[in-house]
Amino acid sequence: MRNTPVAEVDGLDRALLAIGTDYPDPYLLVWHEHRRAQVLYAATGIMRVETADGTWTVPTARAVLIPPGTRHQVTMLGVSTRSLYIEPAAVPWFPDRCRVVGVSDLLRALILEAVDIDPRYREHSRDAAVAHLLLHELASLAPLPLDVPLPADPRLRPLCEAFLREPDVHDPPARWCAALNVSERTLNRLFHRGTGMGFAQWRHRACILHSLQHLAAGAPVTRVAVLLGYDSPAAFTTAFKKLLGRPPSAYKAPGPAWPGGR
Repeated sequence: MRNTPVAEVDGLDRALLAIGTDYPDPYLLVWHEHRRAQVLYAATGIMRVETADGTWTVPTARAVLIPPGTRHQVTMLGVSTRSLYIEPAAVPWFPDRCRVVGVSDLLRALILEAVDIDPRYREHSRDAAVAHLLLHELASLAPLPLDVPLPADPRLRPLCEAFLREPDVHDPPARWCAALNVSERTLNRLFHRGTGMGFAQWRHRACILHSLQHLAAGAPVTRVAVLLGYDSPAAFTTAFKKLLGRPPSAYKAPGPAWPGGR
């Protein structure tokens, strides 16, 4: 199925439904939720998924697992998606919060194939076998560190959200401490309690994941490093590889030159 609202087929008695959707660029899919578990795959472009718990950046050829009933919104840049909507009982292993995952060549081929099968596929048919194999492959997905958790603390969260809009790797903790009227030790304690990581680690991850949208748009690595406040392109590349295991060039999409701006 293509460009079909899931609500139109949600009631079908099938464990798995696959829908391909093309979106304008850019596009904001506002807050919503699904009864089924969702595997949202970025066939092209880059997505940023937001929930009450945090944000997840999804580059091309990766996917995000969205648990059933999770309220979320998605910012899309040049995106064509392939979504799998799965009955919760068919994926008892599904995580209870969003998770970005790598997608193998086999899984990618299965996802692309599933979009073209009849949503009312017959039991024991080839299409049913594709759906069955998809469920097996999904259970072995490897998570990727492409999330930025957000704290529930009503004092700290607005500062984190503002930072995500305009990140700076050298943003001093003293500025946050002054805004919250706390010591640096207390600031780190608040971050650990709310996000599971210290301030410096959270700041670093937020900057690296923010860079993905610029790299996907064709921005030069040098320009991205400057935007985020790194001392040099080499320092940015080192930090990038430390978090994601691959250089920025691995996430850079071919295309026209990036126009600039944050």
